Amino acid sequence: MRLLIFIRGVLVFLLIPLATFLTSLLAIVYLVILKGSAQQAQILPRTWARIILAASGVKVTVAGLDNIDRGGPYIFAANHQSQFDIFAMQGCFAFDFRWLAKKELFQIPLFGRAMQLAGYIAIDRSHGREALKSLKEAAERIAAGTSVILFPEGTRSLDGKLHDFKSGGMVLAIKSGVPLVPVGISGTYEILPKGKLLAKPGQVIIRVGKPIATKEFSTGQKHELAAKIQAEVARLISGEAQG
Repeated sequence: MRLLIFIRGVLVFLLIPLATFLTSLLAIVYLVILKGSAQQAQILPRTWARIILAASGVKVTVAGLDNIDRGGPYIFAANHQSQFDIFAMQGCFAFDFRWLAKKELFQIPLFGRAMQLAGYIAIDRSHGREALKSLKEAAERIAAGTSVILFPEGTRSLDGKLHDFKSGGMVLAIKSGVPLVPVGISGTYEILPKGKLLAKPGQVIIRVGKPIATKEFSTGQKHELAAKIQAEVARLISGEAQG
């Protein structure tokens, strides 16, 4: 059994870059040559993620979608245990959204161009004028109707535990005036913790909480909002229902 899991892990490790390359290429062809829409193009990354999940033997369950209005927009704030958080959300979270990603990813040949064309939003994580400009532009995109997913911890957890939420995403939510939705992801750390290369089969549960209004918060209350969202995500991870 261990040998089979190892072989499967190696095959998935090889599959991911190949599937990513092909998906990026198809997205560029569809969006540039065939003049398709960014919304319709989302079927490509969704299929990409589902192929990787299926090949890995990972099953995903989503609960709490009835807490949100399909009209949106929202900023979904999720914990980040593993690279498989991205596959699980991309493949199985049935809501039209875009990723909020660091600008360096948009500089990767082919992949970065596909992300840009698909409507993903780049954020400058440095300090200074350019960072503020990217935050303002992102807030305008979100306020105009684009839902996004972000990981307020900033990086994957090394131990699988929930860590403090950074305030940058909270400022974005406050500036855009869009509700924040806490999302708790469980099971991905056991599948592929940070620092490991080979994934294991497993079960992932995504729990979606109730939206939290941000219009009543000022940017001076960003830490208060971060703590509130983090507490709700912790409850969702533990399996508690929101009141």
